[in-house]
Amino acid sequence: MGFLIRVVVNAFAIWVVTLIPALQVFVIPFAPGETLQLILTLLLVAAIFAIVNTIIGTVIKVLAFPLYILTLGLIGLLINAFLLWLTAWFTQWWSFGLRVEEFWWGGIIAALIISVINWIAGIILRPRRRED
Repeated sequence: MGFLIRVVVNAFAIWVVTLIPALQVFVIPFAPGETLQLILTLLLVAAIFAIVNTIIGTVIKVLAFPLYILTLGLIGLLINAFLLWLTAWFTQWWSFGLRVEEFWWGGIIAALIISVINWIAGIILRPRRRED
């Protein structure tokens, strides 16, 4: 259940990022490109992003732990932008998916926005402890 919630939150965050044209991050829906296809494409891209973040992101974050300490965590923005770009690279083989035109401007700011939305959603959707 947690994976599905993460995919939906990531899909929403990626959709929000695509609404900012200056970032040059696009989601190209599969044909015929209507609303349903856009939503399904966002969910597919979000699932790929969640898998990339879980598998590759965990390895990179463990290996980059000294850099996290050295940069006080700011390297996390670069790592998240790389993971977003990697997701776009995985989906470039199809005629639909995520496109990140600029890594430095679009990727890093988009990763920051996605991280903030995921953080807010984590606070809202976190299960509450019941105090009896």
